Amino acid sequence: MKSEYGTGEVTVRAEGHVAVVTFDRRPNNHISVESMRVLADALFDIDAETSLRASVLITAGRVFCAGADLVSPGGVGAEGMQGINPLYVEAVRLFSAKKPIVAAVQGAAVGAGLGLALVADFRVVAPEARFTANFVKLGFHPGFGITLTLPRVIGHQRAALMCLTGRRIGGEQALAWGLADELAPQEELEAAALRLAGELAENAPLAVQSTRATFRAGLAEAVKTQTDHELVEQSWLRKTKDFAEGVRAVSERRAGNFVGA
Repeated sequence: MKSEYGTGEVTVRAEGHVAVVTFDRRPNNHISVESMRVLADALFDIDAETSLRASVLITAGRVFCAGADLVSPGGVGAEGMQGINPLYVEAVRLFSAKKPIVAAVQGAAVGAGLGLALVADFRVVAPEARFTANFVKLGFHPGFGITLTLPRVIGHQRAALMCLTGRRIGGEQALAWGLADELAPQEELEAAALRLAGELAENAPLAVQSTRATFRAGLAEAVKTQTDHELVEQSWLRKTKDFAEGVRAVSERRAGNFVGA
């Protein structure tokens, strides 16, 4: 299989039976439609490689993923909502991968970055990790299937708390809530994620994939249904005054002055 995808934003290397998949769009690792397409392509190639049994998803730099760029020229949301639906098509493809994934989260996982972390079966996180579904602070609706995947992991009530407040959850609280499966020091994070992936990979691969498929039965299809609904809500909210104010407020690092219009 290839070691580099797209323009080199996604690279893959093998560590025994484990594929280490690195996503690099520093400094903030904002996702784009193309970067998610090549990431899904890499996961599908890993599925086809019998010697690889599990993956570790890591990102370069200090930020895990600051989400989708909704506002800058060339970003996902630069031309209305046209970029969002193709992005969600790729999100569904990510959830369709067949082999287990361990995400190593070293820093902020914001918005769609949280959604990307939730693609993984397990998350190993540093104490410095920060998870946030900050959409309402932008005057926006959550996307990337988060309204489905986050409650599956931490429960309805805690997911609602995160999504309705935009609150940030640190690494230790993520572990306590079940959003993280292991906590590891920053300098040992990748090694800890590799150990967990290795523990998965030492088992009978067909049995692991079969069991995983049972646990995740219908998940990709459910993400498709949910992102279709999220897109409808995002589309009308993007036209509001509150969205314009939310974008300004976040860029200026202040609370929004929302008017409900």
